[in-house]
Amino acid sequence: MASKSETQEKNPAEETFQPEEPKFSLDDIILSNAVKAQILDVATYAENSYRVFELWGFKNTHKFSRRIGVNLYGAPGTGKTMAAHAIAKQLGRKILIVNYADIESKYVGETPKNIRKAFEAAKKSNSILFFDEADAILSKRVTNMTQAVDVSVNQTRSVMLMLMNEYQDFIIFATNFIENFDPAFMRRISIHIKFELPDEDCRKKIWAMYIPQDLPNNIDVEEIAKKYDGISGSDISNAMLNAAFKAARLKCDALDKNFVFEAVENILASKAANKG
Repeated sequence: MASKSETQEKNPAEETFQPEEPKFSLDDIILSNAVKAQILDVATYAENSYRVFELWGFKNTHKFSRRIGVNLYGAPGTGKTMAAHAIAKQLGRKILIVNYADIESKYVGETPKNIRKAFEAAKKSNSILFFDEADAILSKRVTNMTQAVDVSVNQTRSVMLMLMNEYQDFIIFATNFIENFDPAFMRRISIHIKFELPDEDCRKKIWAMYIPQDLPNNIDVEEIAKKYDGISGSDISNAMLNAAFKAARLKCDALDKNFVFEAVENILASKAANKG
C-alpha cells in the first residue's frame, strides 16, 4: 500500500496523459481525394524518412526538421479527430490525446507543467501526441497584460513554443478556429490540412456508411445527398441515429426517409440559430 506522502506526491497529470490504441483507420474516413492524399503524405512520413534525410541529404540542410507538426483544421464534424487516429494507426503507434481541460489548472504556473508532462508521457510511451481543440493552447499571446491570468497565458504559450522546438517527433493538432492561432505556432507547424464539408459524392458515401445493413428503410442515398448540402459527416451520423430512435419510439417496423429528412432539417436549423 502506498504511503500518504507517496500519494500526495503523485502528479495528477501523469495519470491523465495515457496513450490509447487508435480508434479509426484510413479506411474508416470518407474524404476528398486531395485531403486523403495529404493525409497519406503524413502517414507515410516515417517510412520515407530514411530516403529523404539520409539518401537525399536533407539531414544536412534540415538538421532540426525530423519532427513533423501537422495541423488539421476546418469546419466541425469533418473528420479531423478521426484522421489523427488514422495517422497514428497507419504509423503503428498509440495516440496520446490532450484536451485543454486536461492541462488547464486554476493554480498559476501549473498549466505549463502539465503541458511538459504531456510531452514527456508521449515520448516515454512512443505515442503520437495529439492536441485536440488546439486553438485553446496555441492562441495569440496577450500583448496588454493587466492581470496574473494574462501573464500565465503568455507563460503557457512560451513553454509550448519551446517544447515544440525541442520535440523531434510527430505532433498533431486539430482546430475549428485556425484564425485564432498565434503566428509563431503557425510557423512551427510544417503541414496544414484543410478539412471541408463533404461534397455530394462524399455525402453519398457517408450516408451509405451510416445506414446499417440490417435496417429496414426506404432511404435513397442519391436523393438525400443531393437534397441536403452544408452538412458534415457527424451531422449525417447524428441524423441517422436521431431518426432511428424516433422510429423506434413510434413502434415503426422500418425507418422512413421522412424521419431522416426531419432530423437533418433540425440539425440545419440549430446551425443557423447558432450563427445568428
